[in-house]
Amino acid sequence: MLDKTVSYYAESYDRNSSSRRKWYRNTDKILWTRGLKSTTSTMEEIKVSPDYNWFRSTVPLKRIIVDDDDSKVWSLYDAGPKSIRCPIIFLPPVSGTAEVFFQQVLALTGWGYRVISLQYPVYWDLMEFCDGFRKLLDHLQLDKVHLFGASLGGFLAQKFAEYTHKSPRVHSLILCNSFSDTSIFNQTWTANSFWLMPAFMLKKIVLGNFAKGPMDSKMADAIDFMVDRLETLNQSELASRLTLNCQNSYVEPHKIKDVAVTIIDVFDQSALSVEAKEEMYKLYPNARRAHLKTGGNFPYLCRSAEVNLYIQIHLRQFHGTRYAAISPDMVSAEELEVQESHRDSEDDQ
Repeated sequence: MLDKTVSYYAESYDRNSSSRRKWYRNTDKILWTRGLKSTTSTMEEIKVSPDYNWFRSTVPLKRIIVDDDDSKVWSLYDAGPKSIRCPIIFLPPVSGTAEVFFQQVLALTGWGYRVISLQYPVYWDLMEFCDGFRKLLDHLQLDKVHLFGASLGGFLAQKFAEYTHKSPRVHSLILCNSFSDTSIFNQTWTANSFWLMPAFMLKKIVLGNFAKGPMDSKMADAIDFMVDRLETLNQSELASRLTLNCQNSYVEPHKIKDVAVTIIDVFDQSALSVEAKEEMYKLYPNARRAHLKTGGNFPYLCRSAEVNLYIQIHLRQFHGTRYAAISPDMVSAEELEVQESHRDSEDDQ
């Protein structure tokens, strides 16, 4: 097993040359568990991988404006059969962009699913976000959808399901390393000041939640990739996301009790405390639980095969219904019979 010791530091440039701060990865050491051999690491492994390059070259990035404010632009990748009207939509964490779910897009579309991975514009208020997201679904002519949310993305997915509970737009939720109450971060008192902070300070706050110390190479590469994505976000994007992440709010579970939920989390180090995870289990006692032994904050990048399998298992329960996210041609008659029998048995209960 290959372990990389990973840490991050900020290098300040002279103000006359640049006012930005760039973040670099310190990978001077690679520690082998067997022997004391060391070598130099390959930087940006994911960014130069064949899968990522294939994704960028084959799936077009779309930009959509649905608000009166033309500066609010939704960026998204929409892949798979467009005839599917109930796709799975991926919502990124604070540090993420639409690209961070590229491995899910490639795998799921290969199995016949319609997948949308998006990046939200600058919204400073949860209700404003929910209204904008509803307009986006209207624009895409999507009645109901399945949502996969990572960290902040998962919280926003829950709030949107809650926001639309009287006229449901969310058929199911997959919550990855997510939370239901922003008070767990103990920053509700600073939420209204993020807009004043410079970008380098906001990045420092985000990086403070990234795992440090020895880890396997895939996890280190995932952090590399997320740092690269973080660097593409401007001050207002970061400040607004941190505001949504920390402003005082919580999920009202009684409003989304009929939504099917799968919770994906990890047993190793992540930004979520054990208490936050336990609170999610209490909030959704009937949710399916998918546990990963390792994966850190970004299992969809470094443990993509396992995460993709859990997503497929979650979506399989809707095969053969109007809310299937997969092309009917990709589902066998035998599987449809099995899913139908499962639904009948659940109805009897």
